[in-house]
Amino acid sequence: MTGLERDETLIAAARAALAGEPEGIRARMRIVAGDGRDTGVHFLPGGFDVVLCHGVLMHVEEPDALLAGLARMLAPGGLLSLLVRNGDAPALRPGLSGDWAGALAAFDATAPRPRLPRARTDADGETHARTGPGVRADRLADLTATLAGIGAPLHSWYGVRVFTDTAADGTEPPADLETLLAAEDRAGRTDPYRAVAGLLHLCGVRG
Repeated sequence: MTGLERDETLIAAARAALAGEPEGIRARMRIVAGDGRDTGVHFLPGGFDVVLCHGVLMHVEEPDALLAGLARMLAPGGLLSLLVRNGDAPALRPGLSGDWAGALAAFDATAPRPRLPRARTDADGETHARTGPGVRADRLADLTATLAGIGAPLHSWYGVRVFTDTAADGTEPPADLETLLAAEDRAGRTDPYRAVAGLLHLCGVRG
């Protein structure tokens, strides 16, 4: 397994965590300092069967070059897995949180890649939108077109956090966790529920 990261703080944290793992795990893991847009500097084309890019695109202003670099690393039949913020239902999160002004403003958002507010959780467990710039979100249709253009067309997609996107971080899991997970899994695979999930999981396959 290979991890690619350009932030030195995150690299140091990953290496510190890896140092505490058994030798068998350390031997299978490699951490490379670099940018996903420059994969040709670090890797040969088609060198990976699976490439994961989870929670990254939301922090990249123009992700097309990054996605092309990741697709370049895929072997024929290889899987590109993306986890992104959902830009198709921006009004749902503020509406469910009682932020009516934010919900109305989200309806009028016309940017190709809208920005959604960051969230913070207070000590009492209450979740609020953070002030300042939000993180980017991506629309399913746009990413579908992008994946086709980089030679890894969309194979399947799922909604993530359909029912639980407004849940506060750090809370104890409920007693009926298995039932909750079953409901989330079912909703994430079923229309129309998956289309309004907080996150989208897209799987593209290299032709």
